[in-house]
Amino acid sequence: MSARVPGAVLYGAGPCVTAGAARCGPAAKATATTTAEKTERAAAKSAGGRGRVLVARLDDAGDVLLAGPAVRAVRTLADEVVFLAGPRGRAAAELLPGVDHVVEWRAPWIDHTPPPVTKAQVADLVGRLHGVDEAVVLTSFHQSALPLALLLRLAGIRRITAISNDYPGSLLDVRHVIDESVDVPEAERMLAVARAAGFELPAGDDGKLAVQRPLPDIDKFTGHLLSVGADADKGAAKGAGKGANDGTGKGAYVVVHPGTSAPARTWPAERHRQAVRELAEDGHRVVVTGTERDLTAYVAGDDAADLGGATTFAELAAVLERASVLVAGNTGPAHLAAAVGTPVVSLFAPVVPAARWAPYGVPAVLLGDQQAPCRDSRARTCPVPGHPCLSQVTSEQVVKAVRELTQ
Repeated sequence: MSARVPGAVLYGAGPCVTAGAARCGPAAKATATTTAEKTERAAAKSAGGRGRVLVARLDDAGDVLLAGPAVRAVRTLADEVVFLAGPRGRAAAELLPGVDHVVEWRAPWIDHTPPPVTKAQVADLVGRLHGVDEAVVLTSFHQSALPLALLLRLAGIRRITAISNDYPGSLLDVRHVIDESVDVPEAERMLAVARAAGFELPAGDDGKLAVQRPLPDIDKFTGHLLSVGADADKGAAKGAGKGANDGTGKGAYVVVHPGTSAPARTWPAERHRQAVRELAEDGHRVVVTGTERDLTAYVAGDDAADLGGATTFAELAAVLERASVLVAGNTGPAHLAAAVGTPVVSLFAPVVPAARWAPYGVPAVLLGDQQAPCRDSRARTCPVPGHPCLSQVTSEQVVKAVRELTQ
């Protein structure tokens, strides 16, 4: 690792420090590694590759999607990219370009319903990561990379890069230090960690979010998408591109996604239902998505197509790709929309900074009081009576924002 990388601090005296990041070779192999695997990896090393590189992001789907640019940077030098994801992030990890293999593990210090720490659970992860040569650990500003770094050391991974404002001792080889008081978009923050490890985006990569192609065929949903909304036919193409009238092209409908992973980030269900009705009256076909079927059915009513519980995560990406706009809170599908290039009306509760987690790289309209008393509280349940940051957002504001993004 070159000392010229801003914010990077090198630890230890191993080969990764003395040889330089771009030439850092594989770590000691696990005893279970076959002779053929050793030969293959030795050949990759001699060709200048970095071997098997682990990228870790252990929380939710949106966080994993935001790690996409960092993954693509790692892929430029890695012979294989292994992504370590939590249960809520696995489906997103499987959609990231550059990922060869996904390992799922539920981290007791990150998961919202954490499992107990047991020797068996730790041994399971350590055993599954044997043969990984180095790791890039990606975390949010309020998370520590050090518990995972310890387990990676036990798995025999000799070169580990992460952000750590706490002293890491021998747990990290490249410690990336940043000013956490400055709000940086999460995608850029994670890309900076990959760069500190010596990985850069390939030439021509714009650094935006992305998903693997091709996406699943969603023709089985098309009839349903077009069958709801009495006034949809007369105005669905307003401001949309080719194919908007037949439901197969970009701009065929507006998607409303009412669910979120935390109550503090949720716009009231009755407001969603009212917005769906007014969007249909404004001439839009409307599709409601989500995993909570009772909620999506209520929000859709008789005015929208209800796809609640009907799609996989990859199919949801395909549904969002055809949309003119997504209306959603700060939740995974907002980042999935950004990854397929769809603008977002973001109902954003300021419990975390919008500068970090607003939809990245696509046109977006941010609704919600960003100066509300819950600001930066990281609360999962609203700490302020009446949930004022979002409850004051009206359906009329949502319709206006959709118009703004489709004109």
